[in-house]
Amino acid sequence: MSESTVRCWLVERTFDDRNLVTIIYATPDGSRYHQRERSSTSLRTGSPVTAATAVPEAELESVTDGETRERYATEVERTAEQYDPDDPI
Repeated sequence: MSESTVRCWLVERTFDDRNLVTIIYATPDGSRYHQRERSSTSLRTGSPVTAATAVPEAELESVTDGETRERYATEVERTAEQYDPDDPI
């Protein structure tokens, strides 16, 4: 049995002082998100960060803050208008 997935869109990317990049993908309504951390080196040499990705349902977290949920939904809309899902950004 395959696990169902949800298309999520890139809504946030932050860099820290340890050369880690936090990448957040969210559902179109902004109610759920998936967070990944990658080294800045892996961003240059590994697979690209794409505008959207399929995330297994079990790996999605709930967005509990209304302001964040609204911001994520707005960012999803903006990203989806400007990029195709597989576009590297």
